[in-house]
Amino acid sequence: MTNTSLRKWMFFALLMVVTQQVFAQQKLYEVLPDAEEKKLFRGIVTIQDIKGDSSFTWYKQNLQYYRNNAALVEAFKQKKGQFQLVIFAGTWCHDSQQIIPKYFSCLEAAGIPDSAFTIVAADRNKTTVGNLHQLFGVTLVPTVIVMKEGKEIGRITEYGKTGLPDAELASIIAAL
Repeated sequence: MTNTSLRKWMFFALLMVVTQQVFAQQKLYEVLPDAEEKKLFRGIVTIQDIKGDSSFTWYKQNLQYYRNNAALVEAFKQKKGQFQLVIFAGTWCHDSQQIIPKYFSCLEAAGIPDSAFTIVAADRNKTTVGNLHQLFGVTLVPTVIVMKEGKEIGRITEYGKTGLPDAELASIIAAL
């Protein structure tokens, strides 16, 4: 294992432990003013942080006509407990606003616990707390990184290679 991949693995493991332990105690993100979206989050957030914030009406609106991707839900169910997701998103980003609620709808339908994923909210410059974006090589949001045992297995950036990000994610998860 190279020094860089070892660092990434150790940081990922620490990120998972800290995220799960600290969320019950305090917020790991900052709220920044934003001219277009009223405000944005920067840091480690939960899906409840996003869904529960009245400024982010886009979450519910973007699920209004969405039907869960059956292949993605089934892949999540079949591989439950075998993967972790690190999700980089921008609460201000229209691509994130369109895509991320759909992923979470499928995760919820499959019964995947919140402990199986970490959401890293980026600011408009696509920077994150602790420079996590640099550690994971993220330059665009949303980016979903599939991890297994601390190693990256695959990733989907924005709408993916085919324009069908949920189908691409289903393929990555199913191949685990």
